[in-house]
Amino acid sequence: MAADFYELLGVGRDATEDDLKKAFRKLARQYHPDANPDDADAEARFKEIALAYETLSDPQKRAHYDRFGTAPGAAGGGDPFSGMNLNDIFDAFFGGSNPFGGSPFGTAGGRTRAGPQRGDDLEAVLTLEFEDAVLGADAEVTVRTATVCESCDGRGAAEGTEPVTCPMCDGMGQVQRVRQSILGQMVTRTVCDTCSGSGEVIADPCRECGGDGRVVGERDYTVTVPAGVGQGSTLRVARRGAVGPRGGPPGDLYVHIDVQPHPRFQRDGDNLVDRLHLTMVQAALGVKIKYETLDSVEELDIPAGTQSGDVFRFRGRGVPRLEGRGRGDVLVQAMVETPTGLSDDEIDLLHQLAELRGEEVAPTTRKRRREARRR
Repeated sequence: MAADFYELLGVGRDATEDDLKKAFRKLARQYHPDANPDDADAEARFKEIALAYETLSDPQKRAHYDRFGTAPGAAGGGDPFSGMNLNDIFDAFFGGSNPFGGSPFGTAGGRTRAGPQRGDDLEAVLTLEFEDAVLGADAEVTVRTATVCESCDGRGAAEGTEPVTCPMCDGMGQVQRVRQSILGQMVTRTVCDTCSGSGEVIADPCRECGGDGRVVGERDYTVTVPAGVGQGSTLRVARRGAVGPRGGPPGDLYVHIDVQPHPRFQRDGDNLVDRLHLTMVQAALGVKIKYETLDSVEELDIPAGTQSGDVFRFRGRGVPRLEGRGRGDVLVQAMVETPTGLSDDEIDLLHQLAELRGEEVAPTTRKRRREARRR
């Protein structure tokens, strides 16, 4: 029993023209043969959907279907798809082009020249100093790539000659292949093997590039690194990949960022974290020091009684946000150091301090003093 056209499209019997269009657009993308290669079931489903839409979108054919339950012309057992112009249907939805890159079923009206092949995308690793990654910089990157052959100006033909139209595809860059299915004759298109899709062949190739229209060598590019990029970030540089053969457009260059460590700072999101070593006396009595961030000198007031782990914050001196909304902070963590290698006088002073504060400490003999000085 033939499937109901309304059920095929997933609409009710009172569906409007817009309802039919929306339903067909969705299903055509799902079941199109180019989206389901070598799937005979999807191919069959697509043709059923196309027939259902062609029938129900035409008022006269829809009236015939509603009355008799068949598409006009199908009652006699002939091919229900004969005379159906799938290109006209695709033209109504996709501007005459197949959304999957080819023509719907290879009809002659849909043939367009493939054109020059796009070049490959390239990848490179850019090693950056920590400051350049945080603050941004222009950096040089070297890549091995295909560039336009200067001898033939990218045409691939020897001097004084020109490429000629490919006799296999007649300059279209594509060839069609016909195969039989249970639903009838199916025509598909593939890239022409003779011209590799360019639509042209070279009778007398350029001796410099062998007819490819490009040569391989090293190129230097300047990459603008935005402020705030992090380790492992990837920058896309448009049209800096390899050029395509015989005048094809270039691909893109993808630059992977490798950030070198900093002797003081560690990155935590948009913040920079540093550890500031203070002597016991500085932490106990307080001190004012000049503190260097990545791009400024600030005054840092260490209050008396500072403990290890206390954090001081410089707002807006950290990593610029890639979205362009301000910067993170610099977080300075205090690390109080216990003095070593004390002299006899220093040990006596600490004993006096302990006595004044009523703190119990170990007695210190001359031997232990000597050992303390050696540490």
